[in-house]
Amino acid sequence: MMLTNNESQVQDNQPEDSEAQEDHNRITELSQKGYQLLKENLTERAADCFSTILAQEPSNNYALVGLGDVYRKERRYHEAINHYQKCLTYHRGNNYALFGLADCYKALKQFNRAIDIWEEYLHHDDKNITVLTRIADAYRKVRDFNRSKELYLKVLEMEENNSYALIGLGHLHYDFKEYEGALDYWTRMLNLTRTRVDIRVLTSIGNCHRKMKTFDEGVSYFQQALDIQPNNFYALFGLADCYRGMNQQSKSLIYWNKILDNDRKNKVILTRAGDAYRHMGDLEKAESYYNHALNIEYDHYAVMGLALINRDRGHFDDAIASLNKLITCDPKNCRFTMECASCYGQIGQKDKAIKVLSNYLNQGVKNNKVVSEITRLKAGA
Repeated sequence: MMLTNNESQVQDNQPEDSEAQEDHNRITELSQKGYQLLKENLTERAADCFSTILAQEPSNNYALVGLGDVYRKERRYHEAINHYQKCLTYHRGNNYALFGLADCYKALKQFNRAIDIWEEYLHHDDKNITVLTRIADAYRKVRDFNRSKELYLKVLEMEENNSYALIGLGHLHYDFKEYEGALDYWTRMLNLTRTRVDIRVLTSIGNCHRKMKTFDEGVSYFQQALDIQPNNFYALFGLADCYRGMNQQSKSLIYWNKILDNDRKNKVILTRAGDAYRHMGDLEKAESYYNHALNIEYDHYAVMGLALINRDRGHFDDAIASLNKLITCDPKNCRFTMECASCYGQIGQKDKAIKVLSNYLNQGVKNNKVVSEITRLKAGA
C-alpha cells in the first residue's frame, strides 16, 4: 500500500518526535531526581543529575538553578552566583535564580547587591513573605531603618504574627537603640510562643532591660533562659551584667565564674570578674584575674583595673603612670581620663587633674561629666 505525501511525512517524523519526547522525559526525570536529592542534602549526586542535563541542554533553567542551589547549599557562593547569572541570561526574570542570587550576595555580606536583586524580584512577585523579610533584613544590615521597618510591617499586614518579621523588628529597633520598641516586638513574640519559648527571645528581652538599666526586670528573663540551657553564654553574661548593674558584685561573680568554667581564656570575662573582686575589696583576687587576662592578650581594661588597685593601695604614682599610658593609646576614652583626674585630685594635684580633663575636651569631644568635674575642681581650688 502506497502512502500519500502527508502520511509519509508523518511517518518520517515519528521516530524523531518519539526521540525528542524521550529526551524531554529523561531531562524531566533527572531534574526531579536532582531536586529530590538536594532536599535530602545529597548534593554531589544532585549535581551529577543537573550536570547531565546541562551537557545535553546548556540553557536548561531547572538545571542551572539546581546547580546554583547545590553550590549555595555547600556555601560555594561564587560558583552558585555564576550558575544563577547564566540562567538569567537565558531566562530573564527567573524568580528562583533571582532568589538564589540575592541569597548568595546576602551570605557574602554584599547587602546592597542583594537588595537590588530582591527589589527586582518584587516586580514579579510582591506578595512573597520570605522575600519581603529577607529584603527587610538586608535593609537593616545597611542601616536603612525606614525601608526595613516598612517591609517588616508589610509582612505583618499579610501575616499578623509572622515570627521573622516580629524578631526582625525587634533587632531593627535594638540596633538603633530604640530599646522600648524592641522590647514590644520581642515580648509579642514571646507571648506567641509560651509553650515553645525560643531562648534567643528571652535573652533579647533581657538585653533590652540591660540597655534600659532596668536590671531587676532583666534578671528573670536571663534566668528563664538558663532554666532551658544552663550553660548558655548570653544568659550567663546577661545575669552577671544585671547583678553588676545593681551593684550586687557577689552575685555577678557566680555567673562570671560559670562562664570561666567553660572558657578560662576569655579575657573580657576575666576582667569583669576582676572588677567584681576589686569592688568587693578583694584586691589580691582581682589582681590575679587581671594578670590572667593580660597573660592571654593585652587588654586596656585589665591594665586600668591594675591601675585602680594601685590607687586603692595608695600607690598613686604607679596608678597615674598606667592611666596616662592608657590615655595616650586611647585619648577619647572618657573613663581613663576621669580615673586619671581622680587620682591627681586625691593627691592634691588639682591643676594636673584639670589639665587632663581639658586635654580630653580639646579633642573636640563633648562630655557633660568632664565639664562638670572641671567646674567642681575649679570651684574647690
